[in-house]
Amino acid sequence: MKNVIEPDPAKIAHALEAWFAVSGRDYPWRRTTDPYAILVSEMMLQQTQISTVLDRGYYARWMERFPNTATLAVADEAEVLRVWEGLGYYRRARFLQQMAQRVESEHGGIFPATLEGVRALPGVGDYTAGAVCSFAHDAAAPIVDGNVARVLSRVWDDATPVDSREGMARLWTRSRALVEAAQSPRVFNSALMELGQTICRVSAPNCGSCPVQPHCLTRDPASLPVKSKQTVITAVTERVYFQIGEEGVLLQQESGKRRTGLWKLPELPALPDPPAVLHRSKYTITRYKVDLWVHAPPDKAGVAPPEGLQWIPLAGLEALPMPSPYRKALNAVLAQRDFELKA
Repeated sequence: MKNVIEPDPAKIAHALEAWFAVSGRDYPWRRTTDPYAILVSEMMLQQTQISTVLDRGYYARWMERFPNTATLAVADEAEVLRVWEGLGYYRRARFLQQMAQRVESEHGGIFPATLEGVRALPGVGDYTAGAVCSFAHDAAAPIVDGNVARVLSRVWDDATPVDSREGMARLWTRSRALVEAAQSPRVFNSALMELGQTICRVSAPNCGSCPVQPHCLTRDPASLPVKSKQTVITAVTERVYFQIGEEGVLLQQESGKRRTGLWKLPELPALPDPPAVLHRSKYTITRYKVDLWVHAPPDKAGVAPPEGLQWIPLAGLEALPMPSPYRKALNAVLAQRDFELKA
């Protein structure tokens, strides 16, 4: 049986650092060592593309409104959610505010500097704690996210499912060996993540331009990483209605775990003959593909209204936190109504 030479962490680390010195991209969170600013970027980038965070101005707006933990800790939650609106996964915004309140109340406004201290903050996992400590303090803290898992699985040609206990243990062990061999953990972890984002992509990996290609064992990169659980997309239909009166637009405040405190168009009760359709759109959230129908208001006779309804003046709609799909649908219906009134 032919012996396989294990990749050398030091050679990989140095090759990645040299590549990043020439090819590394310039992001605002890479121009600072402020752990708060870095944590904001990491929370925003969970489940969200860099282009969305930057091109649509989410990071800049957040840092302008909440430049430090002191301003975020005392902010009104509705405003926090409104500034976050459009990024989805609103628990992240709540975790950021809870983190700020914890830093202010328990740490005297000074952000924790240790891996354990950062890990203890609300909403912070092993990856985020490692990212904050390495980027803010140049600490040799390992990181494993989707991009890193893909890179490491391919370099070591390891088909162990990355979502298994054994697979995760191997990934963290390898990530730790690499960052400890690096000259600068800050530079290395940035390079490792960027390699997965730009070259060692999910499909069509650009192996010819990869700085660690000489050390990579896989000959079939597209087959890795392996996951034991495959995500199944479920189709869902949502039916809501638009009702406007002298007091404004009738909206419903959500109480579910995912969108607590946000506002939406009211749910349409189950009816054998639904009212006219005013607007239809589609959106995707986690493993759901949603078909959103906006109807005219139902006949009130025999229909129990949903809970949490409130008339919102038109002038107050802009400041109200609302999931992006509902904001777009509401704006589309309002624009259609304005057009019909002028016609």
